This record gives sequence, structure tokens and C-alpha cells, in this order.
Amino acid sequence: MSTRWILSAFVAGLIGSVCLGNDAASLGPPDEVARVAAEIDRLIAAAWEANGVTPAPVADDAEFIRRAHLDICGRIPPASAVRDFLDDESADKRRRLVDRLLGTATYIVHSTNLWRAAMIPEADADQQIRFFLPGFEAWLRSRIAENRNYAQIVEEVLTFPFESAQMQQFQQPDKPTPAAFYRAKEAKPEKLAAATSRIFLGIRLECAQCHDHFFDKWKQDEFWSYAAFFASLRGEQMRPEGDAEQAAAGETESAERRTASLAPVVMIPGTERTVAAKFLDGSDPRWEADVDARQVLADWVTSPENVYFARAAVNRIWASHFGVGLVDPVDDFSVSNPPSHPEVLDLLAREFAAHDFDIKFVIRVIAATRAYGLTSRQTDESQQTPRMFARMAVKGLTPEQIFDSIAQATGYQQPFNPEEPLNFNNDQRRQEFIETFANSSDPPTERPSTILQALSLMNGEFVADATDLSESRTLAAVAEAPFLDTPQRVEALFLATLNRPPTDGESAQFSRYVSAGGTSDDPDAALGDVFWALLNSSEFLMNH
Repeated sequence: MSTRWILSAFVAGLIGSVCLGNDAASLGPPDEVARVAAEIDRLIAAAWEANGVTPAPVADDAEFIRRAHLDICGRIPPASAVRDFLDDESADKRRRLVDRLLGTATYIVHSTNLWRAAMIPEADADQQIRFFLPGFEAWLRSRIAENRNYAQIVEEVLTFPFESAQMQQFQQPDKPTPAAFYRAKEAKPEKLAAATSRIFLGIRLECAQCHDHFFDKWKQDEFWSYAAFFASLRGEQMRPEGDAEQAAAGETESAERRTASLAPVVMIPGTERTVAAKFLDGSDPRWEADVDARQVLADWVTSPENVYFARAAVNRIWASHFGVGLVDPVDDFSVSNPPSHPEVLDLLAREFAAHDFDIKFVIRVIAATRAYGLTSRQTDESQQTPRMFARMAVKGLTPEQIFDSIAQATGYQQPFNPEEPLNFNNDQRRQEFIETFANSSDPPTERPSTILQALSLMNGEFVADATDLSESRTLAAVAEAPFLDTPQRVEALFLATLNRPPTDGESAQFSRYVSAGGTSDDPDAALGDVFWALLNSSEFLMNH
């Protein structure tokens, strides 16, 4: 058995939970973020009291900075940032940290990864769809970088002028475009209806495609009435002959009749029934000549008065930070699946709409809540239920987070190909790593590691190079620094990987191992062993 495998087992037993530290940081002066966060704290505390729950203590600063970086930027913080944060004694440093992270390029990249995964999950299993992702990701990154609000982004997706002829063009787009969303759904009205209702409204409408929903209120007619908004994409739109022309010409019929005659109509497959486009809240759209049906739908979907839209969005953002949604699964708002904290959900949805659907505002609010700042270590049996948010759930990292965190810890730099300016993911190592670790079907709090993944980390070329003295910039810098003694070198590796100082016991054990030269009588090689073991530890692979 190799030295590194033995050391990995040793580390697994040695590294314990992150230590608890100082009290909660101040939220700073009263403002909109503090106001909403305080109200959420009050509502969650009331639920704790009603259910006899004792919340966990506040996370220490090392735990908080790692968590915030992973949730907002998709990767662990650099060691220098951890040192600065731990040395900062200001009361509002957690709020300032979140503000700073929301202004970074890594926030844009991570946010793009999250929303792309929500909008085009098909790419995880379909190589052809992945071929068209560069244009979509470039488009989405540009919108996030411009701080477009969520309603604007969704409206652009719903109203994109996609032509069915584009389905036949097997080439990457030469400019940012959301066309991949329509390619992934094959531009089929039924697939677009199922996807947009699930992603943007939190409604699993597809269960009513072939028959009335068994466990919810949705009927087959409602599914196809919603799908009718997309009918023109495949030339399947139907209207009563002559009605549209008469309405456009302003005949003497009633206003209601003129409006209704412009509505797109589809025939329900397997039946002789036709249904007109209609909103899911039961209201009838007001149609005008020469106005695309998808624009009419987008106006309704993104309206501040549409309770489905805001609730679905804030629930996704909440779930990305806590590992579990207020409604969970996040896309299953139904009578049989009520929210754990309905008042919190309604409050966040109202404030999201009131603040012009600003995603960053919601993130700031969530990060300022007491629940988000709690440690992940369980200190009372009452904290076992994740949806009580009495402690931070331990979340498995996404494949992108694992790779980018290893890259951050080791100093690896992703190559850039100027001949493919839209393709931000042209690193072959990164793509192979992400494909190996792909596991989007499991929720973050239940994301297991496979044997293949474990072997990839332990024996894979990427991690092996990253912990080799001649390849790793971090390891070389630590090993060659003349001003560091052995315990300080060990501490530097802990800060670079686990983002915390080692405990006294960890420092003593690892320092003895390195000073003795490990099994090869080489202190530098032994230091590489320690680095490798930390990168393979369960603590590194978890967001806590």
C-alpha cells in the first residue's frame, strides 16, 4: 500500500470538525439587507421555539469565509484572504466580505454555472447539447456581469427569436446567444412548457401532459394551454380561419371576441380538442395583433404580481446557499409539498420583487441571516432536520467547485484559447474531471462520492501533478520559503486547502512526519504527501 494511501487514512482520523469561535458578527447599521435579514431571523427563531429546537452555535470566521467563497464564488478562498479575514477585528467584516465577493469575476462564473445547470440540465448527459453551450454561457455571463436583474434575463430567454431552421445548423454560435436553451428542448412546445414552468415558476407541469395530474391541481388542458404560447416555433399554431384577420381589421365584434381570436390555439395530441393559450393562474391574456405569444407569456411570467415567479427564484437561491430549499425539491411547488417556512418564502419573494428582482440583494440578505452564519457541527439532537435550518447543512461540492478549489489551492491556471473567445471551458483537464464527477441528480446534502471519483482524486494525473513539487506553484512556494519553519509550512498548506489553521495536535503530528522525511527520507516529498492527503480529505470535499 502506498505511503499516500496510508497518510490519507491517517488524515481522515486526525482532522476533526472546524473549531467554534467568536460570536456572530454585527450586521452593521440598519439598512434594507439588515431589515429583511432580521425579519427572517425572527420567523425562523419562532419556528425553532415552536418545535423545541436548539440552534447550533455561530460558525467561526474560518468556517464562514470558506462557506461564503464556495457559495458565492464556487471555490475556496486563497490562503492570503483567509489570513486577512482572521486578522480583521471589525464587527461588520462578514457583511463586507459578501459585498466584495459579489463584485468578483468568480461570482459571475459560479452564478453562470448554477443558472446554466438549472436551465439546461440536458447538457450533463448529452454531448451534442454541450457542443452549443459556449454561446449560451457567454451570453449568460455577460448578463450577470452587467448585473441584469433576473426578470430581464428570463424575459430574454422566453422571447429569444429562435427559428426552427437553426435546429439544423450543427455549429457553435459565433456570438453570445441563449439559443442552446431551445436546442436542448428541441424547440418543441411541450418540452418548452415543461421546462419553463419548472425552472421559472417552480411548477412540475409535465405530469399533466398526457392526463390530469394525479396528485396536484393541474389538468391536461392547462398544460396544453400553456404550451400553446410556444406553438409558433414549430409551425403548430392554429387559429379559427378568418378570425385573426377580422380582429386585426377592427370589425364590429366585441373587444373580447377580437382579443380571443388572436390567441394561439393547439390541438391536444390523441384528442379532437383544441385549447387556446392561457396563463397558469387561470387568467386570459390580452392579445394584440403582431405581438408574439412568447412576449405575452414573458410579460406575465416576470410580472411583480406573479407570485409563482418570485417564489421559485428566491427558493432556488436559498437552496444554493443552504443545500435545501424552503420548498424542496426546488421545482416542486405543489399542494402536497408545502414550504417549511411559508412566511420566510413569502417575505423573500415580496422583497425580491420590490427590489427589482436583484439576485445580489437576495444573496446579501441570506448571508446576513443568523441561520446562514451557524456552524455545521451538530451540538443538539434537535438540529438533525435540515429544513429547520438550526445548523448549516454539510453540502457536497459540485464537480466545478471541486476542480476550481483544487486549482485555487495548488495554483493551477486554466488555459485560454484566443481562437475560441466564447468558450470559457476549453480546458481539457477540467472537462474530463467534471465529467468524472458529474452527479447532478443528487441534492447537495446527499451527494455521495463514487469509487471512480475517489480513485480520480487519489491517483489522477491532475491531483498528482498538483501535489508534485515541480508542478505545484503553491507547494513549491511553501517548500522553498526560507523564512518558514516546518510547523509554519504545515499551517500554510492547511490554510491553502481547508482554509483554517491546524489544531495543535494536527500541527504536531504533521510536523513530525515532515521533519522525519516521511517514508522516503525527504522532507520536501513528505510535505507533498501532506498536501495530497489534505486535498483528498473529506473536509476539503465538503462545504460546511
